[in-house]
Amino acid sequence: MSSASTGAAIRISGEVAAAVAGGRPVVALESTIFTHGLPRPRNLEVALEAEERLRGQGVVPATIGVFAGAPTVGLSPKQITSLANDGAVKKLSLRDLPLAAALQLYGGTTVAATAFLAHSAGIRVFSTGGLGGVHHGAATSFDESADLTTLSRTPIVVVSAGVKSVLDVAATLERFETLNIPVVGYRTRKYPGFYVTDSGFEIEYAVNSADEMAAICRARDDLHIESAILLANPIAEDKQFPPAELDDILARAWAQAEKDGINGKSTTPFLLDFIRRASNGRSLNVNVDVYRSNVSLGGEVAIALTC
Repeated sequence: MSSASTGAAIRISGEVAAAVAGGRPVVALESTIFTHGLPRPRNLEVALEAEERLRGQGVVPATIGVFAGAPTVGLSPKQITSLANDGAVKKLSLRDLPLAAALQLYGGTTVAATAFLAHSAGIRVFSTGGLGGVHHGAATSFDESADLTTLSRTPIVVVSAGVKSVLDVAATLERFETLNIPVVGYRTRKYPGFYVTDSGFEIEYAVNSADEMAAICRARDDLHIESAILLANPIAEDKQFPPAELDDILARAWAQAEKDGINGKSTTPFLLDFIRRASNGRSLNVNVDVYRSNVSLGGEVAIALTC
């Protein structure tokens, strides 16, 4: 596959560059879901299926990651396979991109890094699973995801199923408001909780179609507002993880983390792994269902933005 360049350090595949230039629908996809989020070989299967799902909608997929130091928008199937099978790849946020470039690293990009690179390439829609946010205890630890500040200055539509279930949802929603990041529910005013349809928190706005979301995006651009718009897409109730069981598992996970002295950056991976093991892998199935739904909805929004 041929590639184009932004004139800087970002590589854009020829297919993605041509689609953006031609006004055709494109959806950005992050890479940490298959470098760090899912076990092998399912990680590669999900990554390639997401691309095919978009192509089936008539949308160009732009999977984003860092390959041999180069932030790449539109990884090839060979590059995706290489990153998915490399246990040494780094998890790279926006702050890590210059270091990765200088040190010729390979890595999966987080929501923050992916959103930045997608916008730099002219892509208007980005589908992911769950967002980062404010961690429990952040009032003293100041632990919150770089996703928040990056999305406050990156005008893109981000389709997700809410923030990760192990985060402080209430505090995260407050930070979205402070940072002028609008949250819009897709056919709901109940903010989703990633594994579950309803986190227990209400949101003010909702849309019923991709066309309505596209209209909001155009209005944001006409006003020259630089923040992302978050489209919260809940998992279907018949596919969600049983909420009461999830609450029980999370309580046990937090207790075990405290007992083992887990804190800081190690907390989220520990909690998610605990949920996976305690649910006998059922949480992974929900994770994949969430992602599939968000990819499809992202495709619909990208198509609506080209009409």
